[in-house]
This record gives sequence, C-alpha cells and structure tokens, in this order.
Amino acid sequence: MNPQELLKLLTLEQLDDGRFEGQNQDIGAASVFGGQVVGQALAAAEATVESRPAHSLHSYFLRPGNKTIPIIYDVERVRDGGSFSTRRVVAEQQGEVIFILSASFQKAEQGFDHQTDMPDVPAPEDLPDESEIRLAMATSLEPERQAFFTSERPVEMRPLYPDDLWNKTTRPAQQGFWLRVNTEIPDSPKLHRTLLAYASDFYLMGTALRPHGERFSSAGMLAASLDHAMWFHRDFRINEWMLYTMDSPTASGGRGLNLGSFYKRDGTLVATCMQEGLMRMAL
Repeated sequence: MNPQELLKLLTLEQLDDGRFEGQNQDIGAASVFGGQVVGQALAAAEATVESRPAHSLHSYFLRPGNKTIPIIYDVERVRDGGSFSTRRVVAEQQGEVIFILSASFQKAEQGFDHQTDMPDVPAPEDLPDESEIRLAMATSLEPERQAFFTSERPVEMRPLYPDDLWNKTTRPAQQGFWLRVNTEIPDSPKLHRTLLAYASDFYLMGTALRPHGERFSSAGMLAASLDHAMWFHRDFRINEWMLYTMDSPTASGGRGLNLGSFYKRDGTLVATCMQEGLMRMAL
C-alpha cells in the first residue's frame, strides 16, 4: 500500500449520523493492523466534532479484526461542554465488538508550556530505510511468516539502531525511528492526527521484547496489542520527518508496557503514546 492509498484508507464512508464504515488494509498479518483501527476510530470521532482538536484517546482491542470484512464505527456523542467534548467509538464486524475508543477534544486555549528535550540522534538522511532491513531479514523466515515482513508499508521509517533492529540478542528496552508519510497531504490537522495514530502502532510493542532477546520474528512468539492511548500536545505535519522514541519501563504477567514520544525535527514534542501488549511464547 502506498501513501495515497493510506489517505484513502483513513477516509471513512458516512452511513448515517454517527455511523461510519472503514475498509481494511492487509499488511501480511493474520488480522487487521491495530494502527488502522485506531486511526479509523479517531477519524470517526473527529468527524462529529467541530472546531475542537483531539487531545487524547484511550482504546482497547477486544477481538482480532477480520481483514475481509469492512469495519463499522458507531460514535456516541457523550458530552459537549464549555471547553471539552467527549466521544465514544465502538468498532464492530458482523455484530461483534472488536474495539472501543474514547476520545477527548478541547477548544484552543493558552496555558503553561514545557516539554522534555529531544535526544541527540543521527539525522534521517544518515540512516538506512527500515524496509530494506526488513526485506533482507524476511528471507531467513519460514514462508508462512514472510508476508508480514515483506508487505509494502505507507510509512517511511529510518531506525536509529539499524544493526540490531532484528538481531535476536539482549538489548536495552529502547528503540527509535525517524518516520514520515512521504506524500502530499491536505492541510488538515485532523488528518495528520489520524495518520500519526496509525503510524504509532509500528514497532512500539516490540520494545518490551528487546531485554529478553526476542523479536516478533522469533519462532513461537505470540503477540497482540491489548490497549493503546495517545495524547496530542502540539501541531505537526506527518509528511515531514518526525522522531519516534520508544522505551519499555516494565514487562510482567505475559504483558509488556511501552511508551512512545514524537518530536518534530526542530525538537518540539508533539505527541505521546502508550501501549500494553500481550507477549508470550507458544507452549
């Protein structure tokens, strides 16, 4: 899928008031890519709010999505207050709920302002393309596992640590990528937010595997996103290079917690995300 097809994927068909339909993208996984569902659900919620940008979302993955069936998104207008609006989105396939999302929107206002500094890292132009590393690594996998690693992806990514991206040795619980959607994108902050929500699901959960010498490509690895939360701090354009840093503060009980931060190239922190994922080896 190329970047223009991604824009189409995140453009939903409105069926009636508060009800939308989204199509699916096949990235070679057994089920629908979680970032797609987060992005589409946010797009559905955004479509019901005027003049208030989304500042946070919290979501849960309940069932794997079927790639062959469109997803229906029902938006509940929970509240429209003086400063904030709240929406709840339920994603369904064939009458079964597969995902739920709550999102909050706030009217623009001024207030206190501070942020953590962006780390000092190599420029994206000095790093290799993630897709080249992924394609080379896929040749060592059994055929039934290759599709996920060889599919064309619409987000261009440059890993900060390319030498150990797929190296199955113990590493610190940290990762980092420069990323962008390399195409012309309309000047719509809503669209840029939904695109970032989509992109935020790439690689994040794998951060918690690194201290244990495992990767998604490990034989017998069972991994699935359980929840996904995101906070939007400042404006950005996702067709310009952004730094995505990741770390995992803990893993326990068959689950790993992961934290991500997004910076513009000038060092501005624009968004934060967190995700807990199921991580277990098949018996």
